[in-house]
Amino acid sequence: MTDNLKLSHARKGDRGVIVRVGDHGRNDEHAMELERRLLELGFVEGARIELLHEGLFGRDPIAMKVDDMRVALRRHEAASLTVRFESVVEFDAAPAPDQAAA
Repeated sequence: MTDNLKLSHARKGDRGVIVRVGDHGRNDEHAMELERRLLELGFVEGARIELLHEGLFGRDPIAMKVDDMRVALRRHEAASLTVRFESVVEFDAAPAPDQAAA
């Protein structure tokens, strides 16, 4: 299962892929400058991302791994990035103990 959400909604341990950079609903100078800076930092479409750290009580800053580098952003900056988050579910090859006896 995957969900597209703003990076600002991510929690520690969340992983995904960037699907959109920038807040395309805003065309003001500040939004365009933020988009340019995010692109320069490596926040590009298709980049893999993992949230590593949240500030106290889930606040600012948030630290993440973007491909092979680590970057910290404030949540209002992270709101300019849309990420397809992945639900990580690991399955064992062996059946569960209660199913093996059946």
